Amino acid sequence: MIDKRPIRTGLLWSLFIVVAMFALSLWASARIPAGAQIPVHFGLNGTPDRYGGRFEGLYLMPLVTMGVAALFAVLPKIEPRRTNLLQSGKAFLAIWVVVLLLLAGVHAATVFTAVGRKVDITAIVLVLFGVMFIVIGNFLPKIKSNFVMGVRTPWTLTSDLSWNKTHRLAGKLFMVLGALMLVGAFVRPSVMLWLVVGGAIGVAVISVPYSYFVWRSDPNKSAQGREEA
Repeated sequence: MIDKRPIRTGLLWSLFIVVAMFALSLWASARIPAGAQIPVHFGLNGTPDRYGGRFEGLYLMPLVTMGVAALFAVLPKIEPRRTNLLQSGKAFLAIWVVVLLLLAGVHAATVFTAVGRKVDITAIVLVLFGVMFIVIGNFLPKIKSNFVMGVRTPWTLTSDLSWNKTHRLAGKLFMVLGALMLVGAFVRPSVMLWLVVGGAIGVAVISVPYSYFVWRSDPNKSAQGREEA
């Protein structure tokens, strides 16, 4: 029997996180003068470079988080390999929760900036993304083949060997990238942010061709989606 508890747990976490985000927004709303412009985007140096109204600055992110939570909740229902996804329940739940916590952390940093608190938002974003990538990297090798999570290439989706080896490699790369982000949060964050972007691209550049070469060596690969043996 497939364990659906991760879905229920994910919904409970989502409810808690979204309620906390709205509560923080209401708290800040009482402290921000009517008509005041709220920072909604920041440059690499952490300085606000775009401002918005009360809705965009305080309530849009909680609503986006609700949408992301709803998407995670319905993914198992629309996933063709639903059994595989649900059998990867712990990994699915961990990624679900860490993504929502990332959004909540960015929202909190923005809100505290809006009420006049001094916040190093670049460092905070690096820490949040670093933790997220470490969590994702830890759980990537534990995800079974599916169409909604992981390194999904034509070769990983038609070869269990390619899927497993690619995700073991990508998991290690994500954890290294996450550690780099954590270091970068305390060592010239604005410079490290560019290195992190390059690192994320590097993970894809390495993982995608690697998945192909493993697929080529798999005698049990599926013929679906390939042009030649």
